[in-house]
Amino acid sequence: MRVLISGAGIAGNTLAWFLAKTGARVVIVEKSQSILPHGQSVDVKDDALTVIKKMGLMDQVLRFNTTEQGTQFIGDKGQPLARFPLRKGYASSPTSEFEILRGDLAMILHEAASRLSGVEYMFGTTIQDVISNDDDTVKVSLSNGEVHEFDLLVAADGQWSKIRKQCFPAKDVNAVDVGMYAAYYTVPRLPSDNDWWNVYLGLGSRLISTRPDPHGNIRAMFTRVPRCKVQENMWLEASRSGRGEQGELLRKEFADAGWQASRLLDAMDQAPDFYFHRIQQIKMSNWSNSRVVCVGDAAYCPSPLTGEGTPLAITGAYVLAAELSKLDEGEHPAKALEAYESTFRPFVDEGQKIPSILPAMMHPESSWARYFYHTILWALSRVLVVPGLAIKSSDIDGHDSKFPWSKWDL
Repeated sequence: MRVLISGAGIAGNTLAWFLAKTGARVVIVEKSQSILPHGQSVDVKDDALTVIKKMGLMDQVLRFNTTEQGTQFIGDKGQPLARFPLRKGYASSPTSEFEILRGDLAMILHEAASRLSGVEYMFGTTIQDVISNDDDTVKVSLSNGEVHEFDLLVAADGQWSKIRKQCFPAKDVNAVDVGMYAAYYTVPRLPSDNDWWNVYLGLGSRLISTRPDPHGNIRAMFTRVPRCKVQENMWLEASRSGRGEQGELLRKEFADAGWQASRLLDAMDQAPDFYFHRIQQIKMSNWSNSRVVCVGDAAYCPSPLTGEGTPLAITGAYVLAAELSKLDEGEHPAKALEAYESTFRPFVDEGQKIPSILPAMMHPESSWARYFYHTILWALSRVLVVPGLAIKSSDIDGHDSKFPWSKWDL
């Protein structure tokens, strides 16, 4: 099978690895000139851990752990108000024992896939046009002027997928707004910085957080939940503008937020990885159209509020590869694509559920609301250290999983 994958991210690299193991010939086009080291911390958890273990990459994932010791909610002076330390084997903290930067994970997966025969990467290249998508092949023109035919085209090019836009009707794609905006970037680490995920609930529905990374930096995040139409219009307009306008809005909106707002805002212009976006989920009526299929965020972005983006990308790629491996030589992929969707959609539906307390609880408008939320968090932090009340994390071998591993042998 000849497969073209658009996007060398988490889903694209994982899919390439498993397809190559089944004998497929895979080409991955990626608009960047290399795997970018950008992105914030992501969780590799639940069934995704089993997939990573199948790939033999667990040691590399652990080696690039962000070193985060846990999550703490802090006050104006950085004092801890509610601490949730990392406990191996337990899900008692928002910090995972398998925490890793998105860029590091993408690099690990890329290096693993690139070592396999039958996998070719074309960096600095995009799909210019999907010329045809019929019973015989899918034909594409590339940005370098080449025209090729494949048995399957996979859109793994993220939440705002250009392939999805070309190949699926707009009515079949629903971008669900969750009412929040975010900006992320890297800042230099100071001697006073710690190895916790520090979460500061600013007033006026503003949140600031910092997290450590294994490369000697700090990853900063600003989030805002607009509370009126005027605010919503400002943030929406900024999300459609350039970096200059986005930075200007952040300075205006967070200058008086408190804690380390000034330090982080001062470092913003020098950040090589500044990223500003409107938080949305992607929900599609169908993930495939003849010989084109979506995977990962292109098909079912759950938003950062769920913490399920990376697990769904990894496990979704595995399921897609597993179903494709069942096809006879030359068989149209429709049967495999239907099986991929019918099997995996229930897990996506579950993974896209946003806790009812988010994003409102993390973005208090008033002092009394913040005090109330801090009190709840403090009480919860005390409860979760009580023996017998802490929730155990998922079995790394999938023994306690509802995932139908017995259906495949990859």
